[in-house]
Amino acid sequence: MDPLSALRDFTIRDELDQIVRVGDEFRFGGDYAFPCGIATAYRSKQGSLYTLETLVYFVTNHHLKHTDYMHNARLQNLPAVTFIDRKPLLDYLQGKVSSSDAIQFLPQSQNPKFPPTTAPSADEYRPEDPGMVPINDFDVNEEAKIAASEDYMSMIRVSERPLKDRERILECRNRDFYSVLIAAQKRDEERQRLESQQRKDGLVAKNRLMRGDERGFGDELGYDSNPKPKMLLKGSKIGEGVPIILVPSAFQTLITIYNVKEFLEDGVFVPTDVKVKQMKGPKPDCVTVQKKFSRDRVVTAYEVRDKPSVLKAEDWDRVVAVFVLGKEWQFKEWPFKDHVEIFNKILGFYMRFEDDSLESAKNVKQWNVKIISISKNKRHQDRAAALEVWDKLEQFMRSRSRG
Repeated sequence: MDPLSALRDFTIRDELDQIVRVGDEFRFGGDYAFPCGIATAYRSKQGSLYTLETLVYFVTNHHLKHTDYMHNARLQNLPAVTFIDRKPLLDYLQGKVSSSDAIQFLPQSQNPKFPPTTAPSADEYRPEDPGMVPINDFDVNEEAKIAASEDYMSMIRVSERPLKDRERILECRNRDFYSVLIAAQKRDEERQRLESQQRKDGLVAKNRLMRGDERGFGDELGYDSNPKPKMLLKGSKIGEGVPIILVPSAFQTLITIYNVKEFLEDGVFVPTDVKVKQMKGPKPDCVTVQKKFSRDRVVTAYEVRDKPSVLKAEDWDRVVAVFVLGKEWQFKEWPFKDHVEIFNKILGFYMRFEDDSLESAKNVKQWNVKIISISKNKRHQDRAAALEVWDKLEQFMRSRSRG
């Protein structure tokens, strides 16, 4: 009996517990014994024949989920039965169907437990013995030759041992590329830091030259030795120094000092609670942002702060924009009379989810602020919202520079 039929017979009789592995062979009670790695007559949809070892492990673990079965088979270093072969193979082994197109029986040979004893071995071959006739003199048909060849291949497969799988092929022993990754990240961070510093230095120099042109050159360097104090009045220019953007310190707003950098520089909205969990160290008092996705050579840097109470009078001259929370108390102790004066001198933004109720923005609709809507789930749309903020901010900066 072939190994597939023997396994089916023991499965139908519910005697799988009598199939015992001893060394490199499976013993079916006291009836049969087959090599563990012998190929059975069941061919998978992928074209290869399942081994007896694979089928025995499958039929004894068919009650598991297929993902769990695949995981356990991989741990046992066994080829697994594919998902598409699972049901038809189990139906055949349990006797629910009598045959299958995937079965290709070979001509029956003797039970491997009892190998033939009459056939002479190569050591016993004696040409002078008249009883020994060369095999070429026998009339052996092609089918028998193919069967014998496949028997030899089965014997070879039994002795084969897998050395590598597709995952191990991708592994490089004695090679550590983590240090390469860290070195590349450090070089990239250093390059960005230098570029950022160069842009800041260029911005400061440009601002000083512009202020010198406005006041008249007092000395050879172009600086006024007795500068007059500047007050930010309606229509006047912005105070000297890096412009400031204010954001709420409350967590119930979408844009805070934790996630403003990712939103304005990368065009991606990350919830504040996620950024707080990712952040290492204390909360920053100030964050510098720049418009990275811009073709302009000169990129303006902005300081983002969330504590207006610590701003001095000259700092308020540099405030150019604010992200509003929609609550009156946000502007408590601000050096302005009312909302009209605030939003005439400072550009206002209100961030909201596009499907939020308009009732939450009823106060904002009465103010001179720009409402920016983003999606709760479609992060690819965040870039357009960030660009809208930059466009309004650059337009506001140009209008103040001409004032």
